[in-house]
Amino acid sequence: MSFQTCGEKLTTMSEQQNGNLQDQPWAELKLPELLFTDPVRGVHADVENEWDLLRQSACQIAAGRALWKHVVHDPLAELLAGEAFLRGFYEKIKKDRLNNAQEVSGVILAIRTMWFDAKIEAALDSFYGGGAQVVILGAGMDARAYRLNCLKESDVFEVDFAEVLQMKTTIIQAATESTNYCQHAMTTAKSLHSVAADITDHDWLQKLQKSGFIPKKNTVWVLEGILYYLSHSNAMEVLKIIADSCTIAHTVLLADFMNKPSITLSSSLFHFYSDWPDHLLPSLGFSDVKLSQIGDPDAHFGLLHDPLNLFNKLRSLPRSLQTHPDDGTPCCRLYLVKASGSPN
Repeated sequence: MSFQTCGEKLTTMSEQQNGNLQDQPWAELKLPELLFTDPVRGVHADVENEWDLLRQSACQIAAGRALWKHVVHDPLAELLAGEAFLRGFYEKIKKDRLNNAQEVSGVILAIRTMWFDAKIEAALDSFYGGGAQVVILGAGMDARAYRLNCLKESDVFEVDFAEVLQMKTTIIQAATESTNYCQHAMTTAKSLHSVAADITDHDWLQKLQKSGFIPKKNTVWVLEGILYYLSHSNAMEVLKIIADSCTIAHTVLLADFMNKPSITLSSSLFHFYSDWPDHLLPSLGFSDVKLSQIGDPDAHFGLLHDPLNLFNKLRSLPRSLQTHPDDGTPCCRLYLVKASGSPN
């Protein structure tokens, strides 16, 4: 069994892409048989009937990765998503393609996933001496520990609600017993630790350390699709804790931030925002901050060549604008940010 490195994977995808979303190899939805076995069906029934929207969003995101499999390599995503979320996301994509939409549902999710994949590998390559740790806060249905070869020398810590981690464990166990999925259910990371914790509580860092996290080791903190679900005070507390680690170890933060207009997309779910995360993070203690927007050279992966695409139109406008001067619509931006710092 062989695994591609992050860089090899992105090169392969670049060769396959032609920039036209309508020409991408979308396949008809084919659900794997494993989804309909009793253990897998049972946990997904709990997700649909008992989980709140925040927890369900983890499966929704997995569905997006599964349906963008022509650019995102995540073989476990369809199992982690479940039938209901796969069908729902597929219908959105089908509708967008029928309407010749310039932004097909899930494109921003696919780009975000590939950006994080690439930046994780680059961050690990920047460390000297090995022994790096990768902490994924609000891990949800993230399967990087099973699919990224660049984690082979890293200890990975997934932090999330206990029921979310338990659900993932059940799915992965079912995959290990399936001839079609067993090879994908083997971790590529040096080690994988599940940390049941709510990052809005004050004891999540202690729980992380009890699981084997070593504060003095080089660490990559991955906050993908999580900050804007937090209150302002909770988000700032998490960012300050990570920023403080820069004083004792080489620390890299990878995170996405919504600007203020973006949180209006779902006022019931989104709360924290930052219009200028590249100003915020240095004030907390990070010494080097680099910001990208969807569509920037390191954040399009051949998927957003159309100049009339929403994201390209926003990139040409000053970031200070809250509404578009042409039609008065909110300028909803998603910032992809890499921040780092070290004692030296």
